[in-house]
Amino acid sequence: MSSSNKQATSGGFSLLELIIAMAITMALMTAASTLLANALRVRSRENQKSDALADTQRAINIISREIANAGFNLNNNGIVAADSGLNQLRIRSNLNRFDYDPPTTAAMRASVTDSGEDITYFLKQVELTKYLARHDEYGTGSTVLANRIDSLNFHYFDQKVTYTALPGDDDITNKSAAEVTDLTKAKYIVIAVSVTLDEVGTRGSPGYQPSYSVLLCSDVMLRNTQLWDY
Repeated sequence: MSSSNKQATSGGFSLLELIIAMAITMALMTAASTLLANALRVRSRENQKSDALADTQRAINIISREIANAGFNLNNNGIVAADSGLNQLRIRSNLNRFDYDPPTTAAMRASVTDSGEDITYFLKQVELTKYLARHDEYGTGSTVLANRIDSLNFHYFDQKVTYTALPGDDDITNKSAAEVTDLTKAKYIVIAVSVTLDEVGTRGSPGYQPSYSVLLCSDVMLRNTQLWDY
């Protein structure tokens, strides 16, 4: 009777195989972490861009609406020329002239010294950022309409105009008409606001985000002017 010896075998990985497996796993985890970090940076940047543009557009809408009322119930276009120019605009209007509900008095209705009737828009620099601000002389004082603003420009015309507004520019170009030098004769105002987001990271490195600029514009016809002339 013959007998056979069974040789015992042991299963598992050798030390070299474990080292190779760990190296591959670490490489995959590093690649995945880098991709995730880059995706998060891109998403954060897009959120910043969306927030900045939304704030600026909301501010432009407020300014446009109030500028359109400049000169309301007055005998001029409402622009205070001495306090207005390329980067600042001061307007007046008599919003409550025909408001006979208490507590409005005859003196208040006859003046422009009530809230919302004497407004100045300007750009304010604070440390490393700029704010688009609104100052209500007889109301709430100064408030911030939008931050992360690069430039604010007002252009004054006596007629409707066309122009070029490229995303990377900080102001309009190729205006179809010359601007008026006497602001009391302005009938049409173009508001140009530039928003710039700084670059993120180092150029050429993973996750780098270049600087981003956009130019937002709004055209406003002053209501207390003879708009039918053009």
